[in-house]
Amino acid sequence: MSPLHFSFYSAFTFSSLGLAFHRTHLISALLCLESMMLSMFIPLSIWSVENQTPSFTIVPILMLAFSACEAGTGLAMLVASTRTHGSDHLHNLNLLQC
Repeated sequence: MSPLHFSFYSAFTFSSLGLAFHRTHLISALLCLESMMLSMFIPLSIWSVENQTPSFTIVPILMLAFSACEAGTGLAMLVASTRTHGSDHLHNLNLLQC
C-alpha cells in the first residue's frame, strides 16, 4: 500500500473512530463527519484525474455538493438545539421528549 493510500485510509478511520467515541458535543460529531467526507473527496478527485475518465469527473463535485448540504443542515441543527436546550451536548437531546 502506498503512503498516499495509507494516509487516506487512516484519515477516514480516525474520523470514524472520533465519531464513534467522542460524541459529547454536536459540533465535534459534525467535524468528524466533515473530515470523513473530505477524506473521501480527495481520493475520488485524484482517482478521476489519474484514470483520465471524463465520465467520473462529476462524482467529486456531487460529493462536495452533498457535503455542503450536510454541513448546512448540521449547523442549522446545532443552532436550533443550542437555542432550545442551551448547549450542544448530545446527551441533552432526546428524541422521545416533545
